[in-house]
Amino acid sequence: MEYNYHVPVMLQPCIDGLNIKPDGVYVDVTFGGGGHSKEILKHLGPKGRLIAFDQDPDAQRNIPADDRFIFIDQNFGFLKNNLRLNGFKEVDGILADLGVSSHQFDVPERGFSIRFNADLDMRMDPNGNLTAAEVLNSYSEDKLHKIFGIYGEVKNAKSLARAVVTARLEKSFTDIDSFKAAVSEYIPKGKENKYLAQVFQALRIEVNAEIKVLENFLEQAADVLKPGGHLVVMSYHSLEDRPVKNFMAKGKFHGEVEKDFFGNQQKPFNVLTRKAIMASEEEIASNNRARSAKLRIAEKI
Repeated sequence: MEYNYHVPVMLQPCIDGLNIKPDGVYVDVTFGGGGHSKEILKHLGPKGRLIAFDQDPDAQRNIPADDRFIFIDQNFGFLKNNLRLNGFKEVDGILADLGVSSHQFDVPERGFSIRFNADLDMRMDPNGNLTAAEVLNSYSEDKLHKIFGIYGEVKNAKSLARAVVTARLEKSFTDIDSFKAAVSEYIPKGKENKYLAQVFQALRIEVNAEIKVLENFLEQAADVLKPGGHLVVMSYHSLEDRPVKNFMAKGKFHGEVEKDFFGNQQKPFNVLTRKAIMASEEEIASNNRARSAKLRIAEKI
């Protein structure tokens, strides 16, 4: 199944943020439907190169027939090694459009969406070992409490975790509908969709180790970008935006920026966006996914 082609969120600000040089080497670490990559290729000359990452097999059906394009079937948490394997030690710009693609939400059997009944899967890489079902059926109550509370910001995370552990004593969770039915009394009335979206976000982040992968990617991006190269990252919730903001500003995820003996700041980037760029009202009206998007841009020092 091919991706339904959607116009990417904040396409022009992303392209502008990359500051593309015709002969440069650029990386799109979240290829997906290929929308950003197609636009980047339009700005490259014959000697320019674009490397794209995606671990989702469906994405491979969108690979353009272009000699300047290289596709890497890998998680972007392995950015540095895979670039070197393909002969690139440094690049001129990197783009990351985080979160789940519209396509992944729209395919019921992937288990990402609360709209359909399907197996509790949620793996971005179908070859991954951990599924949402395994998280719900095997994690301790305390671990589930932390996942729901931290990754989903679910207000009754402790009660929900207890409900999951109690329900699975009778029957293991296998599909989305059985899970929703088992926890139905803990879902706030009138806020069902928002609540379940938060719970599913928490499960998805755990299954795909999204925060750790993001942190690994950011550290490697600092290593492979040339001085003057641009890092462009779009996130869709605070758990993603916070490490992006902190790393761009300080070169670390927690604490204050480090300084050398003379008091000079030791950080890899200069932030080019004082505040995150948000989508216009017009774009949000035509593409609901843009509503929560935050775009940040930094330049390698």
